[in-house]
Amino acid sequence: MISRLLVANRGEIARRVFATCRRLGIETVAVHSDADAGLPFVTEADAAIRLPGNAPADTYLKASEVVSAAQRAGADAVHPGYGFLSENADFARAVIDAGLTWVGPPPGAIEAMGDKVRAKEIAEKAGVPVLSAPAAPTEADLPLLVKASAGGGGRGMRVVRSLDRLDAEIEAARAEALSAFGDGTVFVEPYVEAGRHVEVQVFADAHHAVALGTRDCSVQRRHQKVVEEAPAPGLPAQTERAMCEAAERLAADIGYRGAGTVEFLHDPATDRFFFLEMNTRLQVEHPVTELVTGLDLVELQVAVAEGREVSGLVAGAPRTSTTEDRAGHAVEVRLYAEDAAYVPQSGRLVTFEIDHDVAFGLVGRDRGVRVDSGFGSGDEVSTFYDAMLAKVVSWAPTREQAVRQLVAALRRARVHGVTTNRDQLVEILTDLVFVAGEMTTTWLESRPISAESPGDSPATERTSVVAAALMLAADDAARRTVQQGVPAAWRNVTSQPQRTTFEGHDPVEWWGTRDGFVIDGVTVLEVSPTHARLEVDGVTTQTRGHICAERPGAPREVWVDGPLLSARLREVPRFTDPADAVASGSLLAPMPGTVVKVAVEAGDTVSAGDPVLVLEAMKMQHTVAAPHDGVVSRIDVEPGAQVASGEVLAVVEEAPTAG
Repeated sequence: MISRLLVANRGEIARRVFATCRRLGIETVAVHSDADAGLPFVTEADAAIRLPGNAPADTYLKASEVVSAAQRAGADAVHPGYGFLSENADFARAVIDAGLTWVGPPPGAIEAMGDKVRAKEIAEKAGVPVLSAPAAPTEADLPLLVKASAGGGGRGMRVVRSLDRLDAEIEAARAEALSAFGDGTVFVEPYVEAGRHVEVQVFADAHHAVALGTRDCSVQRRHQKVVEEAPAPGLPAQTERAMCEAAERLAADIGYRGAGTVEFLHDPATDRFFFLEMNTRLQVEHPVTELVTGLDLVELQVAVAEGREVSGLVAGAPRTSTTEDRAGHAVEVRLYAEDAAYVPQSGRLVTFEIDHDVAFGLVGRDRGVRVDSGFGSGDEVSTFYDAMLAKVVSWAPTREQAVRQLVAALRRARVHGVTTNRDQLVEILTDLVFVAGEMTTTWLESRPISAESPGDSPATERTSVVAAALMLAADDAARRTVQQGVPAAWRNVTSQPQRTTFEGHDPVEWWGTRDGFVIDGVTVLEVSPTHARLEVDGVTTQTRGHICAERPGAPREVWVDGPLLSARLREVPRFTDPADAVASGSLLAPMPGTVVKVAVEAGDTVSAGDPVLVLEAMKMQHTVAAPHDGVVSRIDVEPGAQVASGEVLAVVEEAPTAG
């Protein structure tokens, strides 16, 4: 029996495992980097051990340090979570050799599936259809997909549409895979343009391997999953049955134990499916399977690690470990700290509030929302790790109900301090293509989101801007040390209105009077630095806000939340500091990160779109390209340099136009 378990991971998945351990009466141990020292997963553990440093290679990927930490903490078991060392067979062996219980599949199974080339050979022998590319591809084989052999999550993956780009994309994929997984091995396979990503959750003990149904993970950007749901909508029953049987055969053939996922690419046009890979670990999207089956997959992992039989229980799914039937439908979205261009963001989460019914567990009998998150209000989002803030999951008797419930939870969420993809998630969930269940793996990036949200209307947007301006005025009045009680912006003789301007919006003109704020077309019912109640055309809207500034005297930002909107508004200062100006043609860092490559030298001639530098942030590499044709007049950084968001990296002087 396991008595004290160490999770060799961080953030949300560490908290998820700890939640089950607390319920089972198992003590918990966390390991953490310096950047993660203050996060909830560290404070929630019964014991915590520091891994000096911040980079994954120095901390969570350092197998010897993690095993040593487990021994020092008196742990008798190790759970790898997902990512990092979770699919590293050598790490699993090191844990077992140290006399600890490994809460995962046998090292041999990890090894067999970890080499994705070998995994395809094993799958083919098991009668599972696979995709394969020729050793010397030609134009007729395009497009191709370069994939990291050791990892997933979109890292180390590149789509190649031109043979002259193949070598460069292989090199880039290798570098990214080496940084994220410690293994730069990659392979090439055909790329199916309009397929669906459908996977099967399997669970196995010493006697049987059982499929727990399907999940659809087709909504992706840059090969990273954004929305997952169970069961896969619109999949023909015979196809779903064939997928589950294939997954069970594969798991049985390799002597699998515990939780695993077999991923397939489904071609809706032909109703054929192909083996992609097997993830020998718990998946990020495991909550949707838990909510439709009523099974705690972490509890089952612990049971198998302790040598108990569980196939009899899971064979009867969907059901809970008690008596309640589940089934229904579950939908999960990944809330990321990133902007609309998918650029990761970092900084302090000033406010992080998402209404939910349960965290890390099963929701109620009728319906409900679950939130699995590694962060809370006030926590710092660093540049060293994945940009995911939380998984928001909805379960209801039908898909339509689950989606509607999830949209409402996202719209009500208050997330301030870093830009997130929350608005994009709402647009995805309300798009007619998603509602119809017709998503493919290229849908999100190949076509615009067509649905219009009520929060996008000019009237709603204007209300948020007015509310933000009044909150700033109320905050100024509350902070002043003289004339307390005098209305904000009071003048004995009024010559003109006060004016507040936010970037990208028309100015807001307002007056401060004995009776409060006056704005044309708006009735101001109530205002404070954190709240505004406004009436426009007979409709009253309540908004909440949070004001923050990077430093005293810096332009302020107001985060405004209403029933249909969430806006981040940056104040335009009345006077601009000349020191803040940058030279024309300056390339600015889009995010904090590390310079991993400088592709040019000062004096080089470049064309628009040519790579100039490569930054690494949150385990992903980002190319900074020349904005126009010209000459590189200066390079301000070198490989290995840490840069802040907005820092000047290089300057490309624009080439003069003819005439």
